[in-house]
Amino acid sequence: MREFVVTDEGLTTMLATVMPHLDERQRRVLAGSTARVLGRGGIVAVAEATSMSRSTLQKAVAEIDAGIEPFDRLRAPGAGRPRVIDAQPGLLEALDDLVEPESRGDPECRLRWTSKSTRKLSEELLAKGYRASHVTVADLLHQMDYSLQAPAKENEGAQHADRDAQFRHIDALARAHLSDGQPVISVDTKKKEVVGNLTNKGKEWQPKGQPVRVDVHDFPDPEVPKAVPYGIYDLAQNEGFVSVGDSHDTAEFAVETIRRWWAEVGSLAYPDAERLLITADAGGSNSYRSRLWRLELSKLAAEAGIDITVCHFPPGTSKWNKIVLYTGFPGVYEVTNEAV
Repeated sequence: MREFVVTDEGLTTMLATVMPHLDERQRRVLAGSTARVLGRGGIVAVAEATSMSRSTLQKAVAEIDAGIEPFDRLRAPGAGRPRVIDAQPGLLEALDDLVEPESRGDPECRLRWTSKSTRKLSEELLAKGYRASHVTVADLLHQMDYSLQAPAKENEGAQHADRDAQFRHIDALARAHLSDGQPVISVDTKKKEVVGNLTNKGKEWQPKGQPVRVDVHDFPDPEVPKAVPYGIYDLAQNEGFVSVGDSHDTAEFAVETIRRWWAEVGSLAYPDAERLLITADAGGSNSYRSRLWRLELSKLAAEAGIDITVCHFPPGTSKWNKIVLYTGFPGVYEVTNEAV
């Protein structure tokens, strides 16, 4: 009988070449047979060459010694790790109790003010005596027809009986102004921005390892002003105009923006204008309650020689204004050029 000398390198190469093409049972048969052929030290050599555990190889050698028959199944019936929900009865019910929407208002629910992340749910299940990794929790949630969803803004709240009539009135005023060639503008204060060496969302190309260094916190600096953009949208011209202030969002600042728009844009685009329609929300600098807002508008009307009509949108509907994002209260009033 010829003797063959198998080097560690040759064994590793052979097994690394063949193993990927075999299923689980075939790999175990090959590994056990190889270890048996190698004799003393074969289990250690095959374990190092395949990264299989010694206990698995010992079982494989035992199967070879006992005689192994060809079998279509990879595992014997009933083999393999049981499903987590079978091993831990009540796990699904406990998980469902944690993510049930009604539980948010339950004072006994530990998650009512916490994030429902899979890791947090895994921790809460562990506190209840169930073991499930965050990956398993995610799989179970999908099986239970749960999915990640953002809140849907659908609840309108209370609606005034005359809300539709208010919309129709504003629409009729806008159409009348536009058909007569008179300007119609939408106004609103946009998102205020803290100015300084602060971080912004997104990324930009920089030399590797040399990102732009910014402040850790975005607290307002008392020595650096805050940017307050006040926007104007011209419905007929489909153009915008923005004035950025550096102090506070006041009625005086809002009207000054409209004044500058009229001087630089509006009076040129509408040289024959006799009246101006402004649609706005009813809060902030252009609040319908603000006396300063009306006073400044009356001054502008006198300076420009035009009548100014202001329409405030009903509650919960200011998003329908072309530029407005803040919910206001209904109201329509006029400021003539003879007000001052």
